[in-house]
Amino acid sequence: MSSGFDVKNSIMQIHPYVPGESKLGTEKPIRQLAANEAPLGASPKAIEAAQDSVAQLNRYPEGGAVALREKISERFGFPAQQLICGAGSDEIIALICQAFTGEGKEVLYSQHGFLMYKISALAAGATPVAAPETNLRTDVDSMIEHVTENTRVVFVANPNNPTGSYSTKAELDRLHAALPEDALLVIDAAYSEYVDADDYADGSELVAKHSNVVMTRTFSKLFGLAALRIGWAYGSEEVIDILNRVRGPFNVSVPAQAAATAALDDWDWAMDAKQLNNRLLPAVTQRLRGMGLTVYDSVGNFILIDFDNPDRATAADEYLRAEGIIGRSVAGYGLPTCLRMTIGTEDDMDAVNQALTRFIESESA
Repeated sequence: MSSGFDVKNSIMQIHPYVPGESKLGTEKPIRQLAANEAPLGASPKAIEAAQDSVAQLNRYPEGGAVALREKISERFGFPAQQLICGAGSDEIIALICQAFTGEGKEVLYSQHGFLMYKISALAAGATPVAAPETNLRTDVDSMIEHVTENTRVVFVANPNNPTGSYSTKAELDRLHAALPEDALLVIDAAYSEYVDADDYADGSELVAKHSNVVMTRTFSKLFGLAALRIGWAYGSEEVIDILNRVRGPFNVSVPAQAAATAALDDWDWAMDAKQLNNRLLPAVTQRLRGMGLTVYDSVGNFILIDFDNPDRATAADEYLRAEGIIGRSVAGYGLPTCLRMTIGTEDDMDAVNQALTRFIESESA
């Protein structure tokens, strides 16, 4: 696409992010399992707080999200002055690339990492670099091999979307130790609340020890606030100061701040959502594997199903959609044989099981 405007060349290389669909041309009930949203929805306390805040729509938000940062600090134990809030962790990822990269600089991430790493790098004029993975896991040795004198930001999604895999604490430590001091390691821990593995680390310990590490988090997944766009990050005071210089002055809305603050006070609701996922994730994985499908191990609130070839994946996607089930094609992540499926309610997952059983039966009919 050509343009008469003087635009950064890198911006014209961006393929805009395509979110999962939410509507289908069918009369059947729609099961939205494409976006890793929370099947139980938001906490009633969070909903009430957001509704109450609507009476203040004529007022600008509190610019520094002070009350929310203090609540995050209280819940997770991180100093409030080392926290920043954004319109989803997506905004914070973009701010990091804007602040720490630019033309001639490189942004490194793993092969099947979150698409916004590449998009945000290109928007900032930087060069995106994807390091090959091994068995759909971030390969630390591969990442280290791709570090150059121009590397300024290194993103590791932990756990990773869409693969569901995770990096261990030892792997993150080794990756950080191999980076130059002027490279920022960003641990994108959007799904961290779901992980119980003993060798997992969300990156917060590295942040506490080093000035060149940032951990990003979100309220979109476990807490069910995706519609409000609210995320946060923990980093050194120096890094947070830099990010505050480039973020918009009122970047997090009043309803978002109110709902997120209330959600952290309703921890039982969040833990109920986690327990549902803990119960259904292994059961769904086992059932689908029992059909002969390849389902990769996942520690998030989603699974990655491999149908062996792109045509079969497309056919399965079309069949599910005809049944009112919306999954997520991940061809854009370089995984054309796969579909990602959110772990929804028990009823949702029974419907997926039944639909895929019929799909496989139809193949041999």
